[in-house]
Amino acid sequence: MVAPRCGTARRGRGAGALWWRNSARALPRDAGASKLSENNIRGCHGGCTDGGRRRAGRAAGRSEPDIRRVLAVSRRPLGREHPRLANRIVQFEHLEAQLKGASCDVALCCLGTNLRQAGSQERFRAVDLECVLAFARAAREANAERFVVISSVGADPGARNFYLRTKGEMEQRLMQAGFASLDILQPALLLGWRGETRPLELAARALMPLVNPLLRGRYIPYRAIPARAVGEAMLGAIRSGRRGVQRYTYEGIGTLARLAASRAPAQPKAPARTT
Repeated sequence: MVAPRCGTARRGRGAGALWWRNSARALPRDAGASKLSENNIRGCHGGCTDGGRRRAGRAAGRSEPDIRRVLAVSRRPLGREHPRLANRIVQFEHLEAQLKGASCDVALCCLGTNLRQAGSQERFRAVDLECVLAFARAAREANAERFVVISSVGADPGARNFYLRTKGEMEQRLMQAGFASLDILQPALLLGWRGETRPLELAARALMPLVNPLLRGRYIPYRAIPARAVGEAMLGAIRSGRRGVQRYTYEGIGTLARLAASRAPAQPKAPARTT
């Protein structure tokens, strides 16, 4: 299940989804921005206001052949249809109440905004902390045992930087939510084009692929990473089967992404033509 974007921030968008396993058919690759994955009809992702996170969410929201159903939870209609995709429109202010009755095994959340889009620190916290926690509570109510969330490299509840301090508090609060498995992905800059671009971000996206090889040793976690790889890593976290709290930075995210690819069910071959 994926949570939609919170109504406190007026820009951006998001989606959520519930997943059921053991299906013979796959959903479209861009099924949703966040989700809950489930066995036996259970399933909750956070809505993404940041373009890179939205792309990561779309990759994570891609259904696999072993997913029976996806319940996409969004603030606006997704504009996609599929027999195994259900889109529930919600108001984030009432997220928990509107998701009552859902059931899932795994929740994937990449809900996030930035200070410029949010407009204030209070609104930023409302999205990146309060909405994430509301989604986590809805996931626990839906019986989710695993929660996968996108945070940030350097997240620390004691950080002087407001953004990193908020992310660190979010991680700390999620650790108290009672999930048997909590996977925290901590990427640095997410590479991927989006509709809204700013000069500094354009420069960073152009330069980071050149700078990445120079970041070595303890600086490796600060390497930029494609948003799609982060989405694939969310799938890899599900398939890892690891329990407890796990944190993944650049190298760990890459390992999870490769795990998702290596365990992807083979697509059936088209029958040979006869003449």
